[in-house]
Amino acid sequence: MILLVLIASILIAGVTIYQYNEEARDYHKGRLERKEQAIISDIDYVIKETTYLVETEKVPLIFKDEIYRIAEIHSLRINLYDLDGTLLITSKASFTNDSISQCIDTNVLNEISNTAEHRFVEKIQKNGETFQSSYRYIVDSKSKPLAILNLPYLENDDFLNKELDEFLERLAYAYLFMMLIAIILALLLSKYITRTLKTIADKINETRLEKRNKKIDIASSSEEISTLINSYNSMIDELEESAVKLATSEREQAWREMAKQVAHEIKNPLTPMRLSVQSFQRKFNPDDENIHQKVDEYSQTLIQQIDTMSSIASAFSNFAKMPAQKNETLNVTNIVKLGLDIFSEDYIIFSSEDEDIVANFDRTQLIRVVTNLVKNGIQAIPEDKENPRIEVKVTSENDMVKITVEDNGVGITEENKPLIFEPKFTTKTSGMGLGLAMVKNIVETYKGNITFTSQQGDGTTFSVTFPKL
Repeated sequence: MILLVLIASILIAGVTIYQYNEEARDYHKGRLERKEQAIISDIDYVIKETTYLVETEKVPLIFKDEIYRIAEIHSLRINLYDLDGTLLITSKASFTNDSISQCIDTNVLNEISNTAEHRFVEKIQKNGETFQSSYRYIVDSKSKPLAILNLPYLENDDFLNKELDEFLERLAYAYLFMMLIAIILALLLSKYITRTLKTIADKINETRLEKRNKKIDIASSSEEISTLINSYNSMIDELEESAVKLATSEREQAWREMAKQVAHEIKNPLTPMRLSVQSFQRKFNPDDENIHQKVDEYSQTLIQQIDTMSSIASAFSNFAKMPAQKNETLNVTNIVKLGLDIFSEDYIIFSSEDEDIVANFDRTQLIRVVTNLVKNGIQAIPEDKENPRIEVKVTSENDMVKITVEDNGVGITEENKPLIFEPKFTTKTSGMGLGLAMVKNIVETYKGNITFTSQQGDGTTFSVTFPKL
């Protein structure tokens, strides 16, 4: 209530000040225009009745006496300049070079000549006062520019400011009275309503799952408050009964989730290890001149996957998360190639726009991302598919690295697209559906992003982007 009254008073005061300022601005603008039109009419009359030749050089003679009369009638000083901006005559009886400008500024002359009305109003702040200086052509009977009329106009807001101050003062008294009423009502209502509720609130704030909670005992209260107290006391009884069950259930659930995650993580390196051994068994040739190099490559792949399993096992034994992610400066092209070496499918095609694309990433995690995406692509291609194809590309876009894995498998249905990165979601008969969720988590840890496009029956493309540094 107090805040509403305060906001209302501030808003109304602000709107009032704004409205008064707008009215003052419109008032001075309209008043200057009216005076200007009236003075132009008098000037036109003088030009019409003069016996002098109507030309710019004769303006001081034409208005020698008339300019004082016109200025006195309209209570406004009048300056007349020639078309080049030089002062010809002024209504001020005596003046110095400092008090009246002898020449009009070039920018003002340009504004007068370039506007359709041949008129320009300049606003000046001087000694804490605001002046409007109006410039306009005066013309002869043939509408030919004769001179430039300048009317300095002082914006006197004393009357409007006085009215505004009086109104704001009355408004302040009214809202001060309303504020006092609001404070009194707020105090009375809050004490009446919250007296019992405060006791209940204190008990609720003290309620904890891990300790025994006391029931609320209030002798006299309204029917609504009694219902609330009874509900709270019943909740305390139920809470005590379910606390042990909840704790047990949470521990079991946590163990189940951890076991599923660890099993999935261990299964990932086992599959490529098995494929590597089978590939080595099929292609082993003792007479091959490169046999030692191939043995080293197979050994390196197996050792790397064993190291991954070892780190997972260590983390599990210490009740921690998956292996800690490290920032290593590595060649993404080489690491992706290394990750693809474990696959024996000849339809996996790798390409890179550059042999050296360097970024900060965890080597093990990057291999895990690539192998998961490629394995998903292999599983998405039916066994009877003609010309199966998986394309893996590494590109560099400004400060980002982009890895795309494109397959021509069965694609993803529209209803499954929103769920594709959800943990435990899978469309396969085996697996726990943690692969893509894990990939997304790894990529986002390195401030990257993973997206996909898919057309059912045509295939799917996964795009992984992450910053180089």
